[in-house]
Amino acid sequence: MLKNVKNRDSFAEKLGDMKKLGDYDFEGKKVLVRVDFNVPLDEKGVILDDSRITGALPTLRTILNSNGRLVIMSHLGRPKGEKQDKYSLKHIINHLSKALNKGVQFAEDCIGPTTEEKASDLVNGEVLLLENLRFHKEETTGDVDFAKQLATLGDFYVNDAFGTAHRAHASTAIIAESFKDKCCFGMLMDSEISNVEKVLNSNKKPVTAVVGGAKVSSKIDIIFNLLDKVDNLIVGGGMAYTFASAQGGNVGKSLVEADKLALAREILTNAKTKNVKVYLPVDSVNTQEFSNDTKREISDIMTIPNDQMGLDIGPSSLKVFKQVILESKVILWNGPMGVFEFENFSSGTKLLGEYIVQSTANGCFSLVGGGDSVSAAKRFNLAKGMSYISTGGGAMLEYLEGKTLPGIQAVLNANN
Repeated sequence: MLKNVKNRDSFAEKLGDMKKLGDYDFEGKKVLVRVDFNVPLDEKGVILDDSRITGALPTLRTILNSNGRLVIMSHLGRPKGEKQDKYSLKHIINHLSKALNKGVQFAEDCIGPTTEEKASDLVNGEVLLLENLRFHKEETTGDVDFAKQLATLGDFYVNDAFGTAHRAHASTAIIAESFKDKCCFGMLMDSEISNVEKVLNSNKKPVTAVVGGAKVSSKIDIIFNLLDKVDNLIVGGGMAYTFASAQGGNVGKSLVEADKLALAREILTNAKTKNVKVYLPVDSVNTQEFSNDTKREISDIMTIPNDQMGLDIGPSSLKVFKQVILESKVILWNGPMGVFEFENFSSGTKLLGEYIVQSTANGCFSLVGGGDSVSAAKRFNLAKGMSYISTGGGAMLEYLEGKTLPGIQAVLNANN
């Protein structure tokens, strides 16, 4: 069983005390590395976005430069325990080989005698990529025997898959029990953890969290956890209309979670108690239909016409948000300000991102975490201007909620 570290201060302390990847000598050792190569592929198996592969390269190169024997394991898609060609990691081989500038051997299964033989035959500096872990249902059920079979393929275990750290799967959590004092985090995992800790435990003030997205319900735990960490909370996106409605506003046909109105008021009360300043949109860009090609009108967010819905924050809101962002020393951006996929309702998200870039250029530390805000930063070519873009998705969200991630905890336990 995984032991929990309930105190986040002691959790951070344990992370700080752990040896880093670069502290180990891997010469002659088979190093089993869990990466996240869950990349998007087109119908022909061509990689559409290789950022997850690129993110793992520093770890892989460090091991190879130390004359280690590299065994790489990952999942791809959700094959649900069935072998399917479209989810085969064979599609990754050529791309990975070019990235590492060396040949990559492939094992057509991730366990079994043939795979064990291939791993045993590796010499220093060679690379073996295992077939998709999720072709075995035992991976996602966290099967102990399956984890032990995987463990036979390495002398040392490295977890560099932050994107799956919130899953108690065989290769991300259970396997670490077989590598007592012989495991560590990869460089991507270490970077993800250290950067989010810069936000959650910052000595620099003020700290501002920008939380957007459609629903309050999906961000409840994040907001409540952040109220103990931040000085300012900016709320945007669809959830802003639930907050407006909770304060007696008429938001027309805008998205409102009627069962979360009391919760929205509770958040505002808690924020006031904790001396956190909450900034809600004061105006809204509205339309009659959920479409990019309809007439837009701007109104006070508290008085949206009954036949209209808000799809973006307005210019007056952006003016207020800009001042808060430019005065911040640390910024977390999680969620868009509107339906940024529609060009006519993308200004709020785009301009807010530009303000964060401007603040970052002035010395602020900025972290973008969560799928939609990362997508927005990339869409508007803002990513390079941010301090750190998380690859985590669901794992980042759970970390921000204050939850213990099994993939992280397992490695801590194995080094305790």
